[in-house]
Amino acid sequence: MKNQSSFYPEIRSTTVLGVLRDGKAALGGDGQVSLGQTVMKNSARKVRKVYQDQIMTGFAGATADAFTLLQRFEEKLEQHRGALQRSAIELAKDWRTDRFLRRLEAMLIVMNSTQAFIISGTGDVIEPDDNIVAIGSGSMYALSAARALMINTELSAADIVQKSMEIAADICIYTNRNIIVEQL
Repeated sequence: MKNQSSFYPEIRSTTVLGVLRDGKAALGGDGQVSLGQTVMKNSARKVRKVYQDQIMTGFAGATADAFTLLQRFEEKLEQHRGALQRSAIELAKDWRTDRFLRRLEAMLIVMNSTQAFIISGTGDVIEPDDNIVAIGSGSMYALSAARALMINTELSAADIVQKSMEIAADICIYTNRNIIVEQL
């Protein structure tokens, strides 16, 4: 008998990229939503500002799962008065230990103007050494481009995100050029 998951097309992700530079933060995401080989939507918004516009979030993975996690993250921010690192750690602990949350399939980037973290369902809270974070199908393309631009140019955080996302969109079939960049 076939595995039930083989009846459904594999859900592919997206690309979300964050950069910290010169006291500024930028977070960008593309707008493509794919189901198997089909583009279902071109203009999804995967990055947003939260907590009095002081923190940015971005997600990759199953949309409903990501919105559930974003809601929980916002609750943690309120509970911890905007403390980004503590809120990220508390969400990761809940995500790993809660039976309902453990089944959610998404990843998050959360950042303010001084810190950036990737949060995963395995309990990881990863702070990058190089002030660049990326998740999703095209993350390694965007990350590589951002690292090269960070080292070899004086571009702003927002410009690095925009150009790196465009490069990822040219390579990753699950990423498009409908890019939204938020800044702090």
